[in-house]
Amino acid sequence: MPPRRRSASGYRGVRQRPNGGFYAEIRSGDLRLSLGTYDTAHEAARAFDAAAWRLGRPRLQMNFPDVRTLQQALDLAPPPRLNSAQDRAEHTTLQRRLLVAQEDERVMAEWRRRHLEDVAYEQEYWERRREEDTRRRREERLDRRRKALVCAQADLVNAGGRSFFTEEDERWFDIWLSTSDDTDDDDGADDWSD
Repeated sequence: MPPRRRSASGYRGVRQRPNGGFYAEIRSGDLRLSLGTYDTAHEAARAFDAAAWRLGRPRLQMNFPDVRTLQQALDLAPPPRLNSAQDRAEHTTLQRRLLVAQEDERVMAEWRRRHLEDVAYEQEYWERRREEDTRRRREERLDRRRKALVCAQADLVNAGGRSFFTEEDERWFDIWLSTSDDTDDDDGADDWSD
């Protein structure tokens, strides 16, 4: 049987988990011996080699062929992970959060199934909001362009050039357009009143 190719982690018997940890295991036929999850691929590979030495595997099937004895492999392997009370408390908290999220999803699915008209109304509401937001952004963009055009014309006239606006052209009033989103006219009075 040809030797197994190395995994994406670069080490034999080590796989990367979706959460970023590295999982080590030894396989032999139907036997599958889990060695645990480690923070780095290097630690997982050292644990693999220590277990391989204990099982009497040849050095060619190990990740670090420079290790010459079982004792050397055990010295280089990371210590076994101990689950402390803090680890168990964190795990319990995460499990509770997961259960709450799953229950919330289940309840929302049930609510959507029972209240189809409310779901349709909510979808219509958000569609209207998107349309209103799009319309408002387009109007603001048009106002900015109109104001920029008038400001460019004013700069042209100030520099001694000739504008293509007439003196009575209503587009000159666009120079007073407010194109800022942070203007506050809460009191309702204009700026020219005393």
